[in-house]
Amino acid sequence: MTVSLEQLRRCHFAVDLGAARTRVYVKGTGLVVDQPSVAAVNTRTGGLIAVGELAEKMTGRTPDYIRVVRPIAGGTVVDIEMAQRMLRHLLGDKMRRALRRRPRLRAAACAPHDADPLAQRATIETLVGLGARRVELVDTLIAAAVGCGLPVERPEATMVLVCGAAATQVAVLSLGSIVTAERIPVGGEAVDHAIVQHLRHRHALMLPSQSVRPLQLALSGNGLTPHGPASTEIHGRDVATGLARSVRVDTAAVRDAIQTPLTAVLDAIGKVLRDCPPDLVADLADRGIMMVGGSALLPGFDQMLRQATGMPVHIAERPDVCAAQGLGAMLEGRIEPLALNPLAA
Repeated sequence: MTVSLEQLRRCHFAVDLGAARTRVYVKGTGLVVDQPSVAAVNTRTGGLIAVGELAEKMTGRTPDYIRVVRPIAGGTVVDIEMAQRMLRHLLGDKMRRALRRRPRLRAAACAPHDADPLAQRATIETLVGLGARRVELVDTLIAAAVGCGLPVERPEATMVLVCGAAATQVAVLSLGSIVTAERIPVGGEAVDHAIVQHLRHRHALMLPSQSVRPLQLALSGNGLTPHGPASTEIHGRDVATGLARSVRVDTAAVRDAIQTPLTAVLDAIGKVLRDCPPDLVADLADRGIMMVGGSALLPGFDQMLRQATGMPVHIAERPDVCAAQGLGAMLEGRIEPLALNPLAA
């Protein structure tokens, strides 16, 4: 674990800065923020116009003087000042005042596995700008595993697959630590991009920015399997004429288009299993893989992994908020470390 449980119990709030959504957990209160990591800025005055869901709805629909920005990419803060302003507005004045009253305000934050020191520093600076005197970083893999109820502190293997918007992380955990892990820059956004490119090349159709996710949902509960719907109707703009046009899309072709990014996830799982000790792999044959993260809800993704690995695959009850809930469980002291009594010499 990146930091001890004793240090985390002293923290007052925790932040999960994701490329798609930002979540804030306040000790004693619970999850107070769960909003898209988006901000709309007036380029003439520099003022914030909207944050969160309202700013996301503005994407692709703004005049020239309004710019929609995403200050977080791949779980890393790329614009510290904008991330701070976004968080201040998402928390609201009342919650910020309540946090400021805490003596020596401490914060915890998720950090992607193997995040470089610069990325870690950007996350720390963002929370220091909100008034935190000390910031503890927790590996996203451990936070997500705790949040979905996996027994990470026990001497038995648990495998967690964090399917984020910009990256996918997979790890085998035991005794509260990561045994082996892999992080690949392929996530839900890569799947969206594959679908957009397929429609552009095959049907000469450009999709509005808000239409990709509904297209994935149109694949239904068996989206990545042949049992899904045969076709679905998509509305967009013709590449040549610029006019609105609707096309009937073959979902089998869409499934083929998104196989490339999903195959990279399978390769990462195979690499982790090859690097894992045999005893832990034997545990995983029974327990299987726990999927968390927003992209875990891609229809049929779990069935695809089950067929490819031959292992049981489970989706967490609320996969999108597992990391934030895991941080909250550590802050509230609901996780007890395994007591190891050293043998007397």
